[in-house]
Amino acid sequence: MQRRLFCAASLAATLLLSGCNPTYNWRDYSSTDAPYRIMFPAKPVTHTRAIDLNGMQVEMTMTAAEVEGTMFAVGTGVAPDAAQAQAAVAAMRTALVRNIGARVERESTAAAVDIDAIGSANGQPMKLRGHFEARGKRFYQVIVMGKASAMSAERTDQFMSSFTLL
Repeated sequence: MQRRLFCAASLAATLLLSGCNPTYNWRDYSSTDAPYRIMFPAKPVTHTRAIDLNGMQVEMTMTAAEVEGTMFAVGTGVAPDAAQAQAAVAAMRTALVRNIGARVERESTAAAVDIDAIGSANGQPMKLRGHFEARGKRFYQVIVMGKASAMSAERTDQFMSSFTLL
């Protein structure tokens, strides 16, 4: 009798849980374009387009997912040489901060540039957390950006810390 009750309860729980659609559905993503892996909080979409980074024309591939108004994204591109890849890192950082009229609250620079910035878009307070890095001729930007009130530090940390260059 207990075994049947346990099986019935397990089946009911399975059916109940299978009907749930969690807002954050973390999944491992390996890029086919660049050598990196990361955990996205939803199914990402990838687009490639030509951009201008301070006068340097490059093809940039952006892979991103949005959950509850917060954008989780990784952008990559290849510069003509390693020095220009470093310049691309600086240009991306400046453009993103400027895009939301932000002030950088924290910035660390070692092999990469990491920032936290606060700004606004459409009259809404916005937060930006970014990691910008160059390896050889390839450059990367890893960002989380959204309404300041909606960005979870835990989820932002999970995304940012999962970024791994291969």
